[in-house]
Amino acid sequence: MRRFLMILRLTALALLALVVFAFVLNTNWLAPHPTGKPLVIAHRGMGQTFHREGLTGTTCTAERIFPPEHDHIENTIDGFAAAFAAGADIVEFDVHPTTDGHFVVFHDWTLDCRTDGHGVTREQALPYLKSLDVGFGYTADGGKTFPFRGKGVGLMPTLDEVLAAFPEKRFLINIKSDDASEGQRLAAKLAALDDAHRARIEVYGGGRAIAEVSAALPDMTVLGTDAARKCLMNYAVLGWLGIVPKQCRNTLFMVPLNFTWLAAGFPDRLSARLADHGTTVVLLGPYDGSGFSSGIDEVSDLDDVPKRFDGMIWTNRIDRIGPALAAR
Repeated sequence: MRRFLMILRLTALALLALVVFAFVLNTNWLAPHPTGKPLVIAHRGMGQTFHREGLTGTTCTAERIFPPEHDHIENTIDGFAAAFAAGADIVEFDVHPTTDGHFVVFHDWTLDCRTDGHGVTREQALPYLKSLDVGFGYTADGGKTFPFRGKGVGLMPTLDEVLAAFPEKRFLINIKSDDASEGQRLAAKLAALDDAHRARIEVYGGGRAIAEVSAALPDMTVLGTDAARKCLMNYAVLGWLGIVPKQCRNTLFMVPLNFTWLAAGFPDRLSARLADHGTTVVLLGPYDGSGFSSGIDEVSDLDDVPKRFDGMIWTNRIDRIGPALAAR
C-alpha cells in the first residue's frame, strides 16, 4: 500500500509540475505585449454579402445577397479602392487563368451565377471576360430586382491591372485550382515584380498549384489550405510545449474566433512564438460546423478580439469593421 501511495504521489507531483511548466510557457503574463493594432484583410475587397443558411460549395451566392448597403461589387478595382479607403490593410482576391495568357480577378469557377456569361471561367479568353457584366446576377429579393445589373460591364480586372492600380498596397491572392501549370504561371508573373512589390503579396490555395508557387518562390509567404487544418490541430497538441509544427511555419495561422482555445498562448505568446517562425495569426469568424468559416463581420464580434491583438483579422464587411477598429 505504501508503495502504491508513493507512486500515486509522485505521479501527482509530476502532473502538477507538467501543468506548471505548460502554464509558465504559455501564459500571456510573461509574453511581450504588442503595441500595434491588428491588420485587416478585406475578403474580396468591398462587395455584397449574403446569408449562409444552407450554403454549399455550389450555391449561387449572388442570388441571396442582403439588401445592398453600398454600391460596390466584389473583386473589382472600385471595390478594392473602397476597401482600402475603409481601413483595409490587405485585400484578398481570387484569380483564374485565361486561355490567352492572362489572369483575371474573379471568384467563381463558372460565370453563370454572377455574370451574363456562361461556361467555366478558366476556359475563356480575356476579350470575352472583359465584355461581361459582373453585377448581372445579384438579387436580394429572389429575382424581382437586380440592383447591380448593367453596372458591372467590363469591370472584371486582370491581375496586372490590379497590381498596377495599387502598387503600394498589400494583397492576398487565392489560387482556385489544383492545376500545377497555373501555379507555375502565377509564380512566373510574381517573380517578374521587383522585390519590394512582391514582398507585399501573399498567396494561398490548395494542391499542386500552391505547391508550385511555394517551390518557385521560397521566400514568399504561402498558405497551403490543405495544411491549414493540420497546422491548427497539430499545434493544439504540441503548442502547449512551445513546439511550432512544420505546417505552421512561414505561413498564415488561421483560427476561428471560437477555436482560439486550441491555440496555446493565444494571443500574445502565440503571436510571438509564431512570429519567430515567420508566421502571422489570422482570426476568422466563428466556425459553425457547416464547413465554412465566416469573417469577423459584425462590430459585436470585435468584443471577442483581444484589445492588444496585433495579428490579422479576416472580414467580409470592411465597411463596418474598418471604421470600428479605427475608433477602438
